[in-house]
Amino acid sequence: MADDIAFDLEFSPAYGMPVPVAERVQRLTVNNPSPFTFHGTNSYIVGASSVAVIDPGPDDEPHFQALMAALAGRKVTHIFVSHTHRDHSPLAARLKAETGAVTVAEGPHRPARLLHAGEINPFAESADSGFVPDVAIADGAVIEGDGWAISAVHTPGHTANHCTFGLEDSGILFSADHVMAWATTIVAPPDGSMADFMASIERLLARDDRLFLPGHGGPVTEPASFLRGLRTHRRMRERAVLERIKAGDRLIADMVKAIYARTDPRLHGAAALSVLAHLEDLVDKGRVLTEGPPSLSGIYFPA
Repeated sequence: MADDIAFDLEFSPAYGMPVPVAERVQRLTVNNPSPFTFHGTNSYIVGASSVAVIDPGPDDEPHFQALMAALAGRKVTHIFVSHTHRDHSPLAARLKAETGAVTVAEGPHRPARLLHAGEINPFAESADSGFVPDVAIADGAVIEGDGWAISAVHTPGHTANHCTFGLEDSGILFSADHVMAWATTIVAPPDGSMADFMASIERLLARDDRLFLPGHGGPVTEPASFLRGLRTHRRMRERAVLERIKAGDRLIADMVKAIYARTDPRLHGAAALSVLAHLEDLVDKGRVLTEGPPSLSGIYFPA
């Protein structure tokens, strides 16, 4: 956790029950808690008699049954998917088959960059590579339904195809995994890109949303200040990486031990990938040197 961000760990998932979180918006949380998902993945139902579902979640039978019960016979016209990690998108196929709704996303899963020779994607199994949306929504495009309109805001970084969704005329953004109140987002190469992630923060700072509804945990009630804190946190992590290299650390494993000394050891693997994401960015900017492309086993030197 970072001292510069006020994280909110108070969250009641209310598994199986739809929770009203805004006018004509309900949240339904999957019972899939983990160090990476907090209490579980949030699905959202938007609308009244005719609705859209945002992030249906994993292929989980109890969640599917709870989702169908929460829909209570209402017509589902669209299924929006923020990105293709297996805790967000797989249930879209079954929900589409059941309701006839159209699936909408930025696009299918892909890495932020090509894999280097001999590189193995550590999160390959977490990707829903079979998902292909019916509609590949362009950045800024708007889809309208019965009493609602949802716009696409492309926010690559966590994944290359990550997309947040704005509920028009409400000040609400469904921020998925890009911004969450309970923790910072994992940015793990090759699927993720720190440069893209930071650029996406700037994009959201340029907006005037009043409320973020994330993919895990509770709402972000002061988005602008939280985004600024998140940006500061990432810049502090970057400085910490540079300081460890200047102090003589040459391996990512040594940097992680120092920088993430107070972090749950179960998350050190993800932390190593986050450090790699920073190093990719720093090498690209010419601030750090390494032989060959940046990698988890690479040796790093001050520029």
